[in-house]
Amino acid sequence: MPQDSPAHSPAPQATPPPSPPSPTPSPSSAITEVQAEDLLRGICFKTGPPRLLGAELEWLVLDAERPAHPLPPERLRAAHAAARALTLDSQVTVEPGGQLELSSAPAASLTGCVDSLQADLAAVRTALLTEGMVLRGLGQDPRRPHRRLLTSPRYDAMEAYFDRSGPSGRAMMRASASVQVCVDAGYEEPGALGHGRRWRLAHLLGAVLVAAFANSPGWQAPYDGWRCARQGNWADIDRRRSLAPPLDAEPRTGWVRQALDTEVMCVRSSGAEPWPVPDAMTFRDWLRAGGRSGRSGGSGPTRLRPPTADDLDYHLTTLFPPVRPRGHLELRMIDAQPGDDGWLVPVAVVHALFDDPEATETAYRVTKALADGYGSEPAPRNPLWRSAAQHGLADPELRSAAAACFRAATAALPRLGASTHVQDTVGAFAERYALRGRCPADDPPDRRLTGKGGPA
Repeated sequence: MPQDSPAHSPAPQATPPPSPPSPTPSPSSAITEVQAEDLLRGICFKTGPPRLLGAELEWLVLDAERPAHPLPPERLRAAHAAARALTLDSQVTVEPGGQLELSSAPAASLTGCVDSLQADLAAVRTALLTEGMVLRGLGQDPRRPHRRLLTSPRYDAMEAYFDRSGPSGRAMMRASASVQVCVDAGYEEPGALGHGRRWRLAHLLGAVLVAAFANSPGWQAPYDGWRCARQGNWADIDRRRSLAPPLDAEPRTGWVRQALDTEVMCVRSSGAEPWPVPDAMTFRDWLRAGGRSGRSGGSGPTRLRPPTADDLDYHLTTLFPPVRPRGHLELRMIDAQPGDDGWLVPVAVVHALFDDPEATETAYRVTKALADGYGSEPAPRNPLWRSAAQHGLADPELRSAAAACFRAATAALPRLGASTHVQDTVGAFAERYALRGRCPADDPPDRRLTGKGGPA
């Protein structure tokens, strides 16, 4: 629209001085709904050139001689102590069921990420073997019963919350393991490497990654016969917490709504006091109620303090969508992989499909055409994601898409400076699984806990 000419401009009027920007609230100070929205918009997508890569690897800890037998708590604690005593580049943490996690530092290249994790894993494996234990990559622990090793107000409240919706939450906490790949959000501007395109690609590609890397075969209801029972558990933990935002929304706007309109899992308390588990209270409800009375599950009315910036930050850690924006994009849909180096295949493939422009174009074109026939229901509850978890690459459309994506990724790895070992490992996985319409869950059962799976 053309601007007014000087002859038709309104008469000048006194202009009030601009309002100062709202100060960033301190972590422990109460926040308003507007401040919460501003905080989320500022922290969920850190845009710029995509340069960094990271991975979080979760592992089951097994007895080296009797891998099918559950480990007693004292031996699991010994394994965790041995890992934590090491000097590593990665951060070592423990999941509620005793799964061990290594989180890499952000790396400036695929080689840097892989080399660092390989060195740390070698050190951890050596330390555990002296205790008679080994690490195994499997998306869901088949050993029974599933026990919770960690007890704390946080995990007590989390379990109480999940129990309202059924057994999926306990299975997720106590028995699941994954490979999570972290890539930069991308440029602010539109384009193949822009954050909007990469956000959409992560969700379109997600079903292909579920199917190609499915490694948690189900053997009892409700996931009997599924290739990726772990994904079934994640999809069913509660009504909203694991859902992706609508992809037709601008990424920041969609994520802000999703985060604030998801129920609060628990309200942190000081010391060792139990954490209240509110009844059907979203974070937006909490912001609007301030410190007025709410309802805590099973305990009647309770008076909740106003939420703080720290509470919002904690709330974000209790959201489990398939792609979680944490400044970068965290892809959470991939099962833990078999073999010593099986984990590096999804790391390398995701890196190639996101950060090589040619591979990115191929992945976006292929996955968009695949997803267009499955409606707009959000992941992971739409038919495409459900088929990926149930059938893996036995689904012919997912098989075709996976083959195209793996070919694009393997062609991109030399351009990205991947080592010969990485290229060979990805190529072996593609030949054994993706190009044959198979996934690790299709391997014979005796390979899973013995560690004989993975690229040959």
